[in-house]
Amino acid sequence: MVSKIAQMKIQQMIFMLIAVTLFFVLVGMFLLVVSFSGIQKSATELCEKNAMLLSTKLANSPEFSCGEAFGGIKINCIDTDKVMVLKDSISKYRDFWDVTNIEVRKIFPISEEKVCNKGNYPNCNLIKVKSKEEEGIYVSNFVSLCRKETFEGRSYDKCELGKIMIKYGYGEEC
Repeated sequence: MVSKIAQMKIQQMIFMLIAVTLFFVLVGMFLLVVSFSGIQKSATELCEKNAMLLSTKLANSPEFSCGEAFGGIKINCIDTDKVMVLKDSISKYRDFWDVTNIEVRKIFPISEEKVCNKGNYPNCNLIKVKSKEEEGIYVSNFVSLCRKETFEGRSYDKCELGKIMIKYGYGEEC
């Protein structure tokens, strides 16, 4: 009789240990879910911030910037003549910038959208420097779009308001 009672007590203790262990496992899983719930949002925000910084970095890079050709160093100034030349040789920069699209758009004065090519430049308002048909998020930054023009035999700088738009991918691509 005593051994049956002892067996019963041992079984009760085993079931209690299993129950307590399961309880702590569930509590641990709940804490993990709560602590990791914001990681995807944080990663997306970090990718957006990196893309915004990249758009500023691109606007000030030697391949895009006005440099000293327009009377001193200008910040966020894009030389559209350089961009048109770069557009034709973008294959050399295939892996240089880790983005899917780079577009430069003139936003003032407003006109109907015309994609730039050698035939209609500078009478256009959208230069597609690099473009792929992939999913992603656009981030833009306002810039000055400048180019050299001539009037009555004299050269001058013509600057307009524009923006540079960078498209980056989702997830591992950003």
